[in-house]
Amino acid sequence: MNKQIVHDALILTAFTLVLGLILGVVYGITKKPIDEANAAATREAYQAVFADAEDFTPYEYDKEEANQMVADAGYSDTIDDVETAVDGSGNALGYVITVTAKDGSQGSITFSVGICSDGTVNGYSITDIGETPGLGMKAEDEEFYSQFQNKKVDKFSVVKQTPASDDQIEAITGSTITSKAMANGCNAALYYFQNALGGVQ
Repeated sequence: MNKQIVHDALILTAFTLVLGLILGVVYGITKKPIDEANAAATREAYQAVFADAEDFTPYEYDKEEANQMVADAGYSDTIDDVETAVDGSGNALGYVITVTAKDGSQGSITFSVGICSDGTVNGYSITDIGETPGLGMKAEDEEFYSQFQNKKVDKFSVVKQTPASDDQIEAITGSTITSKAMANGCNAALYYFQNALGGVQ
């Protein structure tokens, strides 16, 4: 009986080792292409909100401090990344601030917000969203996201009727929660820009 247990244990151990080795090899093969794909998607998001930029350079910031700053301002969002958008001569055009909105209707939404040095919001580009198809997913539609483009405002607010000013965003029908999550995320990015990145130049 004991010999059978030892035998089975050895087989199981060998099987686990082989499986682990196979998974390690597969991971090693796929890691680089996955990293490259993620990097390309990230750059595409940056370029979408800063078409005039020639390149994007990482901006050094204290993530914990940044998140505490926006939390103190009443936002549940996090500042995940800050990039300086530069032209061909290396001159700063503004920033791309990646935020994660924690208050979507189906969970978190991660997107990059482009803000020019003069405070103009170029718009946003979503990199991760899991909202309801036909409702919250419309945050990816031009009809909605275009409302955030080329707006020089202190912050956005969501309304259910036709906007009366640049700072008003008409909510997605049946998805006010997602609409507010997107507006709040943009507002968190704006707040960080205004209070930590020097604001309007």
